[in-house]
Amino acid sequence: MLVLPLSVLALVIWLGLIFCHGRFWQAGPILRPVRGAQLAGQKCPEVCVVVPARDEAASVVQSVGSLLAQDYPGELHVILVDDNSTDGTGRLARSVPDPKKRLTVVNGRARPPGWSGKLWAVAQGVARARELMPDSSGFVLLTDADITHDPRHISTLVAKAQADHLDQVSEMVELNCASAAERMLVPAFVFFFTLLYPFASVNNPRSRVAGAAGGTVLVRWSALARIGGIESLRGALIDDCTLAAHIKHSGGAIYLGHSCLARSIRPYPNPVDIWRMVARTAYVQLDYSPMMLVGTIIGMTLLWLVPMQLALFGHGLPCLLGAGAWVMSMASYTPTLRRFGQSPAWAMLLPAIAGFYMLATIGSAVDHHRGRGVVWKSRAYTEPDGAISTSMRGEGRATVMNRTMGDDVG
Repeated sequence: MLVLPLSVLALVIWLGLIFCHGRFWQAGPILRPVRGAQLAGQKCPEVCVVVPARDEAASVVQSVGSLLAQDYPGELHVILVDDNSTDGTGRLARSVPDPKKRLTVVNGRARPPGWSGKLWAVAQGVARARELMPDSSGFVLLTDADITHDPRHISTLVAKAQADHLDQVSEMVELNCASAAERMLVPAFVFFFTLLYPFASVNNPRSRVAGAAGGTVLVRWSALARIGGIESLRGALIDDCTLAAHIKHSGGAIYLGHSCLARSIRPYPNPVDIWRMVARTAYVQLDYSPMMLVGTIIGMTLLWLVPMQLALFGHGLPCLLGAGAWVMSMASYTPTLRRFGQSPAWAMLLPAIAGFYMLATIGSAVDHHRGRGVVWKSRAYTEPDGAISTSMRGEGRATVMNRTMGDDVG
């Protein structure tokens, strides 16, 4: 009989996750907002914001406007790279009022072989930043054209980096949770992210776990130069965590937390929208490996589906052990639900939600093996050279979810 060993294994795994996995279930750190006036009188480092944008007409005016309205007292430049948009993204960005003359819009060049679209746009923005600030020893802020920023955001990020001597400060921006699909699936997305990249482990310099959230990544120029610049990441389709891994493994100190000052305005009104978002790079994170895909399916089944099945349909000791594992999984999800203002009752549906993400991951693999590859913003990536290795991710785990909601492969 395999029922009893499975129930024991599921319970032991959950005990290990709860007590020995970086406190992933906690709400996570949030930076206290800092106003620009609080930095007045200090020597504020220069900051250059680089925004890659491809067909972002729906959000670019709000996003750029929020960046130009920052209260940061130091020198600040905003560079938007119009990545061959067809919807007037660049024109709309140029129309945003810019009384302090902080904005530069760059017309993106054609993507060379071996580069992902987003990173090629970022590289052009970084190059332009160096032209504007050739001697800067400050920071580059990488963000997306679907993110809006509180006026205090850049001051808060810089204050954190300066106070703790960090090479990188990244925050998971607030995500939309308005539609029924978002209420059901978005909190779980954040929960799975923290399970893969426990913030306490990411922020621990003794841990090899490195992670970042692409909506907000503040990086020191010196750290970027140390890893070989954006060119060292050029083929990565999961660019945020690739950058974090390079910086941390080169000896840099990094921080990852939740943001209360930046928000994604990209909606995901239907389940199919979230499916496509997940499926576009889930198989990339598995290194395009069928064996890792099988391991992921087995791991997710054991973590999310088996405990519920044993609790509802088992008998005797397996039922009790399965119920214990199920309760722990639901309890670990509750802080995330509270963060999104959702009822803890949603935790009962976590097995079904995990099943959705598992099927989307399988769909990502099917797309790849059918030759469709990663498709985003009308570009297709079918070659595996964009994948990052498990050693660079510093994870070594088989249970993998795509973590790029709000980010664009481009």
